[in-house]
Amino acid sequence: MALPALVAGTELVGEFEDSGYREPPHLVCRPDGQVVRLPALLYQLARALDGRPVAQVAEQLSRETGRRFAAEHVVFLIDKKLAPLGLSTYSDGSPPPPTVRTDPFLAFKFRLAVLPERVTWFLAGLFAWLFRPVLVVAALGAFTGGEVWLWSTQDTGAALRTVLTSPASVLLVFVLAVASCVFHEMGHGAACRYGGARPGEMGCGIYLVWPAFYTDITNSYRLGRAGRIRADLGGVYFNALFVVGLLGLYGATGNPLLLVAVLSVHLEMIQQLLPTLRFDGYYIVADLVGIPDLFKYIAPILRRVVLRRPQDESLKALKRWPQIVVAGWVLLLVPALVLQLGIVLVNLPQLLRSDWQTIRLLAENAGTSGYPVLGTVAACLQVVLLTLPVAGVTLALWRPVRSLVRAAVARAAGPAGRR
Repeated sequence: MALPALVAGTELVGEFEDSGYREPPHLVCRPDGQVVRLPALLYQLARALDGRPVAQVAEQLSRETGRRFAAEHVVFLIDKKLAPLGLSTYSDGSPPPPTVRTDPFLAFKFRLAVLPERVTWFLAGLFAWLFRPVLVVAALGAFTGGEVWLWSTQDTGAALRTVLTSPASVLLVFVLAVASCVFHEMGHGAACRYGGARPGEMGCGIYLVWPAFYTDITNSYRLGRAGRIRADLGGVYFNALFVVGLLGLYGATGNPLLLVAVLSVHLEMIQQLLPTLRFDGYYIVADLVGIPDLFKYIAPILRRVVLRRPQDESLKALKRWPQIVVAGWVLLLVPALVLQLGIVLVNLPQLLRSDWQTIRLLAENAGTSGYPVLGTVAACLQVVLLTLPVAGVTLALWRPVRSLVRAAVARAAGPAGRR
């Protein structure tokens, strides 16, 4: 007879350090790379599953916890808790159901791995030394000095006007912006390796509708709070290094396109530090309080603060100060998103007309420059950049509007419709 056991490739990581939960969860890494949080009891049960009979597992679990467990209790926990999560076989040894990766709100979609884990590990090792404290202080000092020099002595507006009149310069700025994004992701991987965790694959995908790069640093959950925040900030830190390099080249050459490239990197850094969507700023807040998914607490916080309902179990499970931080994040996030969406929707007709006029102008002038091919490519690129925000707003609105419509239909249908 087959005996229950962990699914091959499952790794028991240990306690989630510096968590924001009253009872720190334990982490288990599934074979597909997804990290699952388990309460202490289920983690002890998973650790005891080594191909022994259920009765022996119950005896070990009783000794370790100081509570009495019978074989039927263990069977229930295996069949109803561990196996459905894809962590173990069922109590009779049959395989678990196929695992489905969770689809969190506003998550990164359509991932395409470009560099496998072993290549990311190698490349991260080439840059991990940049996180030594002395070098970090020196690099941030150089970045601060460069920023003061840039904004106090250089005419960035003139540089921008010069570059926009040259299709070749526009394309070069775009190439440098992409290189900065790639270097940003390398910063996450290098920070992860410097802390002692193994970064995963690197690749590209779609966030809302925008093409984006990613580095899988799920293993940073093995680190403490400082290590996780270092991994979160590693990308912006490497952007700062990229800016220092561009300013050095500009000082040597005086080419205005380098100043415009610096401006594009600044926009990337500001975007990444925003805590609203799932950018680096969001993960910084999440790792600061030790709560992996902040979006799941939006509804409980609003019910508690706005509707004055009693705390549900998900909020009671949090420590006091993480509750305060998450509540503050939610109460800032929701009005900010509503305001931003409202401004966009009010100005959407004018935005569409302006975009259409700009697209027509770009199409008419694409082949009239001295570089017809480059002019056409640059025009197409600018058209894509103009249309992406509108598509992004549409996609961002689609899911919450769909949920509201479904809720309204269910309420109108009454109890029978809800069933």
